[in-house]
Amino acid sequence: MRRAIALWLYGLAGWKVEGEAPPDDKFVVIAAPHTSNWDLVYMLGVAYKFRIRLQWMGKDSLFKGPFGWGMKAMGGIPIDRSKANNVVSQMVEIYRNADELAVAIPPEGTRSNVRIWKTGFYNIAHGAGVPIALGFLDYSRKVGGIGGVLRTTGDYEADLEQIKAFYAGVVGKHADR
Repeated sequence: MRRAIALWLYGLAGWKVEGEAPPDDKFVVIAAPHTSNWDLVYMLGVAYKFRIRLQWMGKDSLFKGPFGWGMKAMGGIPIDRSKANNVVSQMVEIYRNADELAVAIPPEGTRSNVRIWKTGFYNIAHGAGVPIALGFLDYSRKVGGIGGVLRTTGDYEADLEQIKAFYAGVVGKHADR
């Protein structure tokens, strides 16, 4: 019932879903571009469409206060960004111990304008031996989805070129970011 309501609301907002769910039980989902708080809502709609139990990483302050329980219920994993916690190693271990796991990670690490993507999404996927699903939200077309899967080679620069080529035409809610 929750899935049906979520998909109905997704369509009511004028959004469509493209692509297909990765065949793997464990993968990292690039959540890009990440320019708005609405990105989480629309990416969760994509996950509902593909029947993926999507989790996501967010700054720990989102999980405090009266709405913290809701963030965890929506699949949130709190990350303390105030100090070095070796998040990559922790996430690799979580993947290794899981039978099924899909975690959305925005490569920008923020909704602000950035010139260089953070490498955590890649290092987690490569370290855990799981593929990267190319999740996207294109606000210019009101389409979200998964545009394929990339298996890391260990050559970050070469793999990143393929990833960036996919995202070249995807427009975030705030294109200036």
